Amino acid sequence: MNVFDYLFTSTQNLEKDFVLGPKETISYKKLHEDSLKVAAYLKHNIGEDRNVILISPNSVFFITAYLGILKSGNVCVPLNFAIEQENLDFIVKATDCTTVFMAKSLQSQQQVANGVQLFDETALSEIINSQESVFFDPKFDKNRLAEIIFTSGSTGTPKGVMISHQNVIANTQSIIEYLSLSSKDVIGVVLPFFYCYGLSLLHTHLRVGGSIVLNNSFIFLGSVINDLKKYKCTGFAGVPSHFQILLKKSKNFKNTDFPDLRYVTQAGGKLHNIFIDEFVEAFPKIEFFVMYGQTEATARLSYLPPSMIRKKKGSIGKGIPGVSLKIINNYGHVVNSGEEGELMAQGENIMIGYYKDPEETKKAIIDGWLCTGDIAVADNDGYLYLMARKKEIIKVGGKRVSPKEIEEVILSVSEVVDCTISGVEDDILGEAIKAVIVLNGPMDQQAMKDKILLRCSEKLSLYKIPQQIEFESNISVNSTGKKIKK
Repeated sequence: MNVFDYLFTSTQNLEKDFVLGPKETISYKKLHEDSLKVAAYLKHNIGEDRNVILISPNSVFFITAYLGILKSGNVCVPLNFAIEQENLDFIVKATDCTTVFMAKSLQSQQQVANGVQLFDETALSEIINSQESVFFDPKFDKNRLAEIIFTSGSTGTPKGVMISHQNVIANTQSIIEYLSLSSKDVIGVVLPFFYCYGLSLLHTHLRVGGSIVLNNSFIFLGSVINDLKKYKCTGFAGVPSHFQILLKKSKNFKNTDFPDLRYVTQAGGKLHNIFIDEFVEAFPKIEFFVMYGQTEATARLSYLPPSMIRKKKGSIGKGIPGVSLKIINNYGHVVNSGEEGELMAQGENIMIGYYKDPEETKKAIIDGWLCTGDIAVADNDGYLYLMARKKEIIKVGGKRVSPKEIEEVILSVSEVVDCTISGVEDDILGEAIKAVIVLNGPMDQQAMKDKILLRCSEKLSLYKIPQQIEFESNISVNSTGKKIKK
């Protein structure tokens, strides 16, 4: 089955609006019809199995083009709308792309090479107004490539994660199941659709007949809070920085009543326990789902049920429906509970591989299991806890140090909004610990440094106390809202 048909199985004729918001709306029926026309145009003019790049902020334009590309039997390559020209040129060439959908607002920032056909909102409207429908064979190989999502590689060269139609279907169905999503759900979307977490919100709510509210301006906290109330959102999804900013930078958030908000989800990195506690205490009736995933797993791998948020504090939970997880040591053997090792994942949501990179694919997928690159430990009940990324472990005088443990302690200081721990070269210790800290407003930095070091000395072993402390005025985040580690 083509994922397009899966997503519209029971909703293609609904007059109900799928997209809500102050700027634009579109019903299920019109979205289905418009996307089919885009698919027909692409099938007739460029054929199938071609890579089609899509660059746009979240919008009806993005959604229509995205769904049309998938239905046409071509491969969608959604890119960060803040992509550097050099990386765009690299990806256009690497994917042999001859067709690009790009929002008008971005065309002064990025240019496509000669010979590449460019479609913007005006061109999309022309296709919709003139294109006749064509027949699409319902028989479709579900294992065909659906999309390539590019992530930053360890060498700095973007890596293309190849996701099949079945990968998306499997992950979508699992997420719907554990979040108990239905046609009554309305999600507040601040995550961009070029990011797998954001894309999963589109997939799940389209499948169940729910609605999405697009807000591309998270920096204006008031508009996000107003949208959640005005459109009666039942769900909100964010990365750690979203919750940190809402809790620490917004004066009104914790005092606002959200009568319709049933749940929130958090993924895209570790949100430290102090922030989770603060949210749960402020909103005891709103379910808080801690989740874990990777682009290589389409989106999601595990979740912690809200009922276990206090009992299993700091855990990423267990595998989502249809996903198996295990922890192995350096010899490939499964470790006992309480022992650290690399987290491995298996399921129908695991990527096909890296685009044109069989060597990296062999390293990432071993005997059908995805190597996540995350160091984890399981407790006696099978709940998983992430200790660090393999590459983030700091070795101080030969002792292994996890940045997360130190960050948790420093974040317990009430004036601290954010903390990033990293290792810096040291002639004696090999690596020394550096803390980059964001405070909640202007204050005496020396006094705060003394307070932070005192708290560290009370909670941490001597070798885990930062040797360097720097202060920054704001949390540095990228286009997905994820924190940038400098």
